[in-house]
Amino acid sequence: MKTLFIADLNNVPADTAVTVYGWIASIRCEKTKTFFDVVDSTGRVQVVADVDFGCKKEESVCVSGTLRAYNGKSEIVADDVKTIGKVDFQLDPSPRGKFNVFSSDNADNVLSNRHLYIRNEKLIAAMKARNAVTGAVRKWFEQAGYYEVTAPILCPVILYDEETAIKAELENDGGNVFLTQCVGFYLESAVHALEKVYNIGPSFRAKETSSKRHLNEYWHVKSEHAFCAYDEFFSVVESLLAFVTKQVEPYAAELCAVLGTKFDDAALKTPFQRITYIDTLELLKRNGIEIPFGKSLNARGEACLAEHFGAPVWVTRNPVSVEGFPYRYCEDDKRLTMTADLIWHNGHGELLGIAEKITDHDELRARLAEKGKDKDPAYDWFADLRRYGTVPHCGMGMGLERLIMCLFDLGHVRDAIPFPRNIGRKIYP
Repeated sequence: MKTLFIADLNNVPADTAVTVYGWIASIRCEKTKTFFDVVDSTGRVQVVADVDFGCKKEESVCVSGTLRAYNGKSEIVADDVKTIGKVDFQLDPSPRGKFNVFSSDNADNVLSNRHLYIRNEKLIAAMKARNAVTGAVRKWFEQAGYYEVTAPILCPVILYDEETAIKAELENDGGNVFLTQCVGFYLESAVHALEKVYNIGPSFRAKETSSKRHLNEYWHVKSEHAFCAYDEFFSVVESLLAFVTKQVEPYAAELCAVLGTKFDDAALKTPFQRITYIDTLELLKRNGIEIPFGKSLNARGEACLAEHFGAPVWVTRNPVSVEGFPYRYCEDDKRLTMTADLIWHNGHGELLGIAEKITDHDELRARLAEKGKDKDPAYDWFADLRRYGTVPHCGMGMGLERLIMCLFDLGHVRDAIPFPRNIGRKIYP
């Protein structure tokens, strides 16, 4: 069993006999000596050998030798190198080679061979960033008194449009079944039992726009908070983002050095500014961007808005036409809903959305009718919640990959997930 990792070598005295396990990242020969770098999940160490052990790049090896200090770093003078797993074919470029695995020029090759390129140092750094962010999100919910609720992936109802739903082909008792687009329905049920609930799990969408912010399968951070009003919920979500940023920041410099990016600590400067949807349309119009009332902001509009504020900004009171049916009308203008989207800066667009949910049964039925779902009995159980002791409650939805992308300034959400399911691309591997 492996007990010594490369990072542990920093605490091992020079002239100590060591054995390390890892993979060969590079090999170079100079006169009578062979130099090769061995890597593992924690780092890289140079190995010097007087004998050609016949190793190839990417082979897994066991290196035994003596640790010594050289130019301020540790290196191993090898006595023996045993190959554990051979390499039978070459991949160009080599997964651990010095190339930009995130470049669009390499995207097709990298995505087609993701099972091998996942060894690339940038993708490793992205996975470590994902691990740190996910752990911090979960830690905030636990410390804030939320209960984790595991919601189903197979669902009889959809929240969004029919064309974005993925139908599951399976034997059942007659009803349609879809892969979940959002666990919000089930959290709304659970919030009446546990009061503060969250879920971190996969969501599935079909036929979305092929942008840098969308995938067919992504991980969704969802929460519901009982006895909480719309204006109160902004600070709750901002505290989550600030906490995650502070928790991840100590690891960020090292990861960003590998990723070639800069960590974004904007969430430490909350509260964020707010602007209504209607005022946003006016601001964009003054900047030459015309968006008709009732339409979503486009990428150009989001970029203009973020540039104007120079920081993340809330767009509040979005129109009925672009929001899901469980969200409350604004009392002073029934064209609008009690929702808000957080638009991130640096060109990343929408990060998350929040909403106060409908508690009145008749209002829910009216919103269902607007979306053409009022005659569908599959939604009756969801409507029952409004007839059985409901309470005011707010919800939040955020793509985990979008959060990682924003914090670490990545170029695409596919860079923030180990095995992306890109829109319009064959699912492989």
